[in-house]
Amino acid sequence: MDKKIKKKNWSAEVTRSSFALDLEEGVFTWTDPKKIAASLKTSAENSLRRKASPFQSAMSMLNFYINRAGKNLPQKQKEILNQAKVELRKLFTLILV
Repeated sequence: MDKKIKKKNWSAEVTRSSFALDLEEGVFTWTDPKKIAASLKTSAENSLRRKASPFQSAMSMLNFYINRAGKNLPQKQKEILNQAKVELRKLFTLILV
């Protein structure tokens, strides 16, 4: 029984203690997409453990959370997180241009 519960909640554990990125507490519950994107960008750029580019790492973590939250994610928060993706792209595009 214990293994079943552990296996079921593995994504929550990854969100709480990602090895690749040190996320600010509650970042995915914030209501400001720009603030979420900026936090993910900073976390990804400061991480020495990530395996991909900062943009890929930040976007992957955001997509991971959206996908894993699934039906339990309120529509309003899903819209905020999807807008955070747009903001994240903007932040990294400014650097590349």
